[in-house]
Amino acid sequence: MIIIKFQILSFFIYLLFLLLFLPNNVHASIHYYSKQPFTHRSNAFFFHAGAEALFSSSFIRFESISFTRPKHSAIIHGQMQQNTGLIESIILEVKDRNRIGGFYFNPKSDLICCDPFLSKTQNCNLGEVIIHNNPQNPNFPKRLKTFFQGTNQIAHMDPQTVQINATGIYYLYFMFCDPNLEGTTFTGRTVWRNPNGYLPGKMQPFITLYAFMSLAYLLLGLAWFLRFLHFWKEKDVVHVHLHYHITAVIALGMVEMAFWYFEYANFNATGSRPMGITIWAVTFTSVKKTLSRLLLLVVSMGYGVVRPTLFEGFVSRVTVLGGFYFVAYGFQPLLGIGRTGLLIKTRRNLAKLEIYRKFTNTLAVSVLLSIAWIGFELYFNATDPLSELWQIAWIIPTFWCLLSYTLLLVICVLWAPSRNPTRMSIHC
Repeated sequence: MIIIKFQILSFFIYLLFLLLFLPNNVHASIHYYSKQPFTHRSNAFFFHAGAEALFSSSFIRFESISFTRPKHSAIIHGQMQQNTGLIESIILEVKDRNRIGGFYFNPKSDLICCDPFLSKTQNCNLGEVIIHNNPQNPNFPKRLKTFFQGTNQIAHMDPQTVQINATGIYYLYFMFCDPNLEGTTFTGRTVWRNPNGYLPGKMQPFITLYAFMSLAYLLLGLAWFLRFLHFWKEKDVVHVHLHYHITAVIALGMVEMAFWYFEYANFNATGSRPMGITIWAVTFTSVKKTLSRLLLLVVSMGYGVVRPTLFEGFVSRVTVLGGFYFVAYGFQPLLGIGRTGLLIKTRRNLAKLEIYRKFTNTLAVSVLLSIAWIGFELYFNATDPLSELWQIAWIIPTFWCLLSYTLLLVICVLWAPSRNPTRMSIHC
């Protein structure tokens, strides 16, 4: 108990630290830049300014973008000269990534900018990034040019909006080819917005998911609460404690899903993620998962059925199992059910045995499905490193939400309060 209390105290101290010292907002679909430097690669300098999943009819807006070059780069030009330095803003869809640079002409080439040889042989503009437009979408990859003038150290990009006319994962790069501009930085922001809001395309299905799961937990909680009240007088102390645990898991699940829904809805409306909502959503998720795993272990080990209390050393065992999540979630409950079933067979209680047979079958199926899904998830991530299948990626976390809810639903059905409490009595 001392260990658990210490862990709880440590958790709340950590939570207080997050609330006090982390920034109030995390910007995602609104990308901010402050004196960002460029990275040298091959014969170009670049900065990766963002990547989002966008649907057709979305837009990317450039706001207050300004580039600052070093003084030594500015003074080598005349005051009346025009276009004394070029910065290119390039927007491309992930499938067009090989249309940037010399790779399109020569797969072995790592050149990004057009050099004198390529300008003669491949008809590209000397000193600019090599771009070969997509015939199916002639406007992309998109190039926007910003020039320094005379000896000015600062160049301001004209505010403009780029319309996205095809669904996909889009990248934004700021690039330049002139080595004299090395040391240039830039400041400003870009706004990425889908037709239905600021939420990135691969996150939009989660609004519907969390709304649906909130409603599902609400309906389960209502049904459980009414049955709990209806059979209140027919409970013993042990089963009251078990039913309190189930009630807590249902309530936490409902609050967790509601927090995630409002977090995503706010993100979709404003383009930023308030850190407070995110922290509370993660907190409720962690607490709910912890109590759910404990409930699974408690039920599997026969608490309230063949044992009035949990055996000595249970707390330390759960602490150790916490470091081995998969074992605690899958095989330890199955082993617990096996021992519980043996005790029930010894006492020859057919009602209890039938309940644990159903629970064993459910848990075994869930473990097999989990193993299969983990394999699918590993395969999915290995074969899609650039998130080109982002439109179906939402099914991976959705499976775990539905599996967790299904297990809780089965426990609620099998251990529901009833008119015949003796079927689960410890002494029967």
